[in-house]
Amino acid sequence: MLQIDDTIISFDLIERQFICDLDACKGACCVEGDSGAPITYDERNTIEEILPLIWEDLSAESQQLIEAEGVSYIDIEGDLVTQIVHGKECVFTYYDESGKCKCAIEKAYREGKTDFYKPMSCHLYPVRLKEYDGFTAVNVHRWKICKCAEVLGRKEGVVMYEFLKEPLIRRFGETWWDQLNIAAKELT
Repeated sequence: MLQIDDTIISFDLIERQFICDLDACKGACCVEGDSGAPITYDERNTIEEILPLIWEDLSAESQQLIEAEGVSYIDIEGDLVTQIVHGKECVFTYYDESGKCKCAIEKAYREGKTDFYKPMSCHLYPVRLKEYDGFTAVNVHRWKICKCAEVLGRKEGVVMYEFLKEPLIRRFGETWWDQLNIAAKELT
């Protein structure tokens, strides 16, 4: 483990190689799993505000679920998460012409409709944050659907923290990322 300010960081972040490979996985991280994506209450409020901007990109099933139960729920672990359709895919997914699962929130951002990129947990994935009293644990969630991302990362020689530079800076700031970069260069 590595400590920067009030964060404790898994060495996986600076040792493992990783580049999302949507051509191979088709966005499975937005479909697989046992609950929705973790979100904050502020993110939930923002999503509710921008819902009209993404509504037409959502499936009819997603629209019906959101109308009936809202954009989020509390999962079995007590976390606020996005709603999921049929116990699987996030309600904010859509499929492009090649069959890749993508995020309607991110699509709206890229089209300039909103300044909200997407929930932090989604942007950081496969990094997962856990808040404790006095510090934040920065861990890497590893599972089979991201194996192709590890293969592509090794092929291209890109370490996970480098691939995740933008979301890490979004969450922790440029100074924190610079410290992580220095530590990674010294330790690896």
